Amino acid sequence: MSEITTKRLIQEIDSLPADERALVADYVLKSLNPVDSGIEKKWIEVAERRLKELKTNKVKGISGDEVFDRIQKRFSE
Repeated sequence: MSEITTKRLIQEIDSLPADERALVADYVLKSLNPVDSGIEKKWIEVAERRLKELKTNKVKGISGDEVFDRIQKRFSE
């Protein structure tokens, strides 16, 4: 693809609404790193299990701020 065409494509993408730009970005990322359907299925299973654990109070969630505080403490030591 020529530089002019690439620039034009970027301009077109930039003019799209945010949700459509997100679709384009998702497509490009997936084309660079194709999803393994077996791995994707496993991640969905994990996510669904974790959501169920949260909803049934089997586990307690923590705030994003607390997560980042813990990370900061761990890496500043």
